Amino acid sequence: MEIQHIILRHVKMDLLQPFTTSLGTEYDKEFILVEIQSKTGISGWAESVASPDPLYKEETIKTNWHIMEEFLIPLLFKQPIGHPDEVSERFSHIRGNYMAKSALEGAIWDLYAKERGIPLARALGGTKEKIDVGISIGIQESVDQLLKVIERYVQEGYKRIKVKIQPGWDVDVIREVRKHFPHIPLMADANSAYTLRDADHLMALDEFNLTMIEQPLSHDDIIDHAELQAKLKTPICLDESIHSVEDVRKAIKLGSCKVINIKIGRVGGLTEAKKIHDLCQAHGIPVWCGGMLESGVGRAHNIAITTLPNFILPGDTAASSRYWQQDIIDPEVTVDNGVITVPDAPGIGYEPNRDRIRERTLYSKLYKM
Repeated sequence: MEIQHIILRHVKMDLLQPFTTSLGTEYDKEFILVEIQSKTGISGWAESVASPDPLYKEETIKTNWHIMEEFLIPLLFKQPIGHPDEVSERFSHIRGNYMAKSALEGAIWDLYAKERGIPLARALGGTKEKIDVGISIGIQESVDQLLKVIERYVQEGYKRIKVKIQPGWDVDVIREVRKHFPHIPLMADANSAYTLRDADHLMALDEFNLTMIEQPLSHDDIIDHAELQAKLKTPICLDESIHSVEDVRKAIKLGSCKVINIKIGRVGGLTEAKKIHDLCQAHGIPVWCGGMLESGVGRAHNIAITTLPNFILPGDTAASSRYWQQDIIDPEVTVDNGVITVPDAPGIGYEPNRDRIRERTLYSKLYKM
């Protein structure tokens, strides 16, 4: 693949309703949309999941733009790319900045699949034609409101319900959810809101038969999680702590978790996500794909990676209509009774709508060799 040009766009989309976690409340979604066009005239698309503020991780939209512009894009222009796996190798001497790397690498993967006339899922080695998906529900104003929201999504057929928790909104809330929905697959996501001092309190969650509790302790920890997992019957799932296959190897060796959440942006791209998938599969650790309030472009990448066989648990890739009045892809991502049919068109399988993208773009810049 020989790159003709790269376009970065700072895009802003309004969420249908606020989304609240222990980290804060989001009312809209700002992100960098990446378009890489080859000399064949075909474009590959991806997005950075970095936010304006360094809350989930240290990366932000501004730092991503800087790293892409000053360091990563020049490396892509250095010489033609034979296979997308080469991109992570080319970026390897640049420390961290996983979301910036992932956005550019993802566009290369989409371009690669399109130039070969195959779906991105197949290019990655995926085999599923349909994937099960769940829903992630933010912290609500009241338990009654939470129960109403859950009821709606249970009726829509989502295969798993994820409820955000934080100190003061946890055990009693989950108890009420279980009372009203005794049989649904249910998990709790703490977004690093607790410490080991809360171990006895978190053990109270064991009675509710949760599929997992996600990232209860510090965002960069695998040591304390191992101690907590030894006390809990509920499987711990690591999210923020995992950036690479090497992190996963250490977490497995320490017994820090029984499940891994793979977010493409957090681990630096699809190539690293595949490596993590393969290692977890070899050790009997199920994985699932987490969401970052992506637009349809990022959502399409999540769908593609979820077609790999060890993505056993339903991910967070809900329908476009869950978040947006109108998405920036055609057709939008739809969910039928908790199932997404994997598109069979080349690349990500959805067409970015340039008019809607233009309407939502705050700033853009084109880069040429």
